[in-house]
Amino acid sequence: MAEGIVIVFDFDRTLIDGDSDNWVVTEMGLTEIFHQLRFTLPWNRLMDRMMTELHSQGRSVQDIEACLQRIMPIDSHIVEAIKSAKSLGCDLKIVSDANQFFIEKILEQHDLLDCFSDIYTNPTSVDEIGKLRISPYHGGGAAASTPPHSCNLCPPNLCKGLVMDHIRASSSSPKDQILTRFIYLGDGGGDFCPTLKLRECDCVMPRTNYPLWKRISDNPSLIKADVKEWSSAEELQRILMQLVSTITKEDS
Repeated sequence: MAEGIVIVFDFDRTLIDGDSDNWVVTEMGLTEIFHQLRFTLPWNRLMDRMMTELHSQGRSVQDIEACLQRIMPIDSHIVEAIKSAKSLGCDLKIVSDANQFFIEKILEQHDLLDCFSDIYTNPTSVDEIGKLRISPYHGGGAAASTPPHSCNLCPPNLCKGLVMDHIRASSSSPKDQILTRFIYLGDGGGDFCPTLKLRECDCVMPRTNYPLWKRISDNPSLIKADVKEWSSAEELQRILMQLVSTITKEDS
């Protein structure tokens, strides 16, 4: 069993091939206003503004959910990798700059939501008038939100490195923190900060020719973890399951 392995997935362009935010913007006819406001608001606030626009057009939360259900299916190789890793005892988590509603609805569509023990992302809620609200993970101001961060590698709404610190610290004992092995899969620039938190016994899997891969390639001396790049869902599945097998044998 692989009970000492924590696998952390980014969501957009990693677990799914596309981008959930862009999908909703395009499919629900928000492209023009989105581009008008693109550089006037941080991305997280911009997506919240798009939800306000949809509500003003009479579009419901159910309409947004229906839109997400039409997104390109998660590749079967990734579905198999998730289910296999879960069945072997790995602890699966998501750390994403998307949002809670989009991620949960897409995972529910593929019967994968229960495979993940935690999803760290921008929280969502439906307000008193039925509008979907998207809040920042860090510094949202709500009682449930985490304090602002000062990391200059990450956007103001989410520092994935701090999330990785939290995940490691939440191990049940200091001994568990030492024994736990991490595998981190991502593609974007925001995945570089958590990559820097990984140790020599951990592994990072960047998507080839995407921003995380480039930043790792440009700064190899900063990376302690083993680097295993991937470029397709089939390759992701093969490499991930090989890593799980190898780590399990080493730990036993």
